Amino acid sequence: MSPIKLVVIAILLYIGYRLLIGDWKKKGAEKSEQHSDIPRSEKVADVLVEDPVCHKLVPRQQAIRLKHKKDIVYFCSEKCCDLFVSQQGDKE
Repeated sequence: MSPIKLVVIAILLYIGYRLLIGDWKKKGAEKSEQHSDIPRSEKVADVLVEDPVCHKLVPRQQAIRLKHKKDIVYFCSEKCCDLFVSQQGDKE
């Protein structure tokens, strides 16, 4: 066999090996997600929320929280929270 044929065969075997291993890894990841007790939406470490006053996006865990009526409103700072409370007081 010529060296070129050996190189081509080696490359084809390598590509086949990578395709098989990649397929097994995908199936393993899908199975682990299906059997997880945590719902997919709760796997996200943190979610960005929008400040209603200045419209900045803030990670929910770092945001200032205010219970307004039945909802929780998130703010980037105490200043925005105070401004929101004063604006809501004017409307009511």
